[in-house]
Amino acid sequence: MTRSGATRSTTTAEAIALIESAGGSLFDGDDPAGTYRRLARLTHPDVAGPQGAAAFARLTELWRNHGTIRSAKGAYSTATLAFEGDLANLYAVPEGHLKLVRDPACNDLMAREATALQRIADRGDPRYLPYVPRLVDTFRHKEDATTRRGNVVATSATGLHSLAEVVLRRPNGLDPRDAAWMWRRLLVALGLAHRAGVVHGAIVPEHVLIQPEDHGVVLVDWCYSVTEPGDRIPAIVPHRRDHYPAEVLARETPGPYTDLAMAARLMADLMGDRAPQALRRFADGCRLASPRQRPDDAWKLLGELDDLLHRLYGPRKFRPFTL
Repeated sequence: MTRSGATRSTTTAEAIALIESAGGSLFDGDDPAGTYRRLARLTHPDVAGPQGAAAFARLTELWRNHGTIRSAKGAYSTATLAFEGDLANLYAVPEGHLKLVRDPACNDLMAREATALQRIADRGDPRYLPYVPRLVDTFRHKEDATTRRGNVVATSATGLHSLAEVVLRRPNGLDPRDAAWMWRRLLVALGLAHRAGVVHGAIVPEHVLIQPEDHGVVLVDWCYSVTEPGDRIPAIVPHRRDHYPAEVLARETPGPYTDLAMAARLMADLMGDRAPQALRRFADGCRLASPRQRPDDAWKLLGELDDLLHRLYGPRKFRPFTL
């Protein structure tokens, strides 16, 4: 007999012991419904008598909650795995996405995201809040001896694609006029966060989502964020190590200049050799070795970028963009 699947020869006593000991992991096998049916037959009071009644009630409750995570605010299904992020699995739920860390050692990072998103929501300009996810719920989920942190987040945009996908689908680089609206909106998201006292800390391709048709941008995954003066970015995305400025790798204090440097690196990579010299110099100026020499105000930098784009391409006009 295995933990997740009672066999047809399982006795009632064994079934009762399995239900009492297995807890939330009872249905972890390949045939959870079959496990439930077999154990229900063995422990039903009509078959097992009074000694099976408590186990049958417990089994019924475990099955009712199978694949569902409950918090004080709601219940969320893990039936539909939408994405596998750096730290967490993301499940599609009616409210948006349930993010549940895979490793409980990362619980503190999920807590950072909740703190950052709540602070931005409380202090940010409502006009720009759609540039970041909305925190619907945050909670601790205990299953057997393990406690994992979960966040439920939502965005108003649909049809989103990460810049990692854009890079793969446009290997020869983007027209700088297309990269321009992405850069501008990313700076708006960063300006919103920085004014609220939050540094994102991980501006890498996977964390910047675009809505191509409407030119929308959503900056996601705030698990690496910093909200307290003197705090350090707690971790990096390992396969994007080369995207981080020196102060992050040296475990020094980050600031808005950290996010702006990473954003400039990302946009320079998007354009590749198609970037005009003036835009390359602009991006390089955001990535100087010394943080003190870099821009540290996203709103001011946005104005400077707009001036440069006007000199290069004239008045702004909408350019359709599709993937």
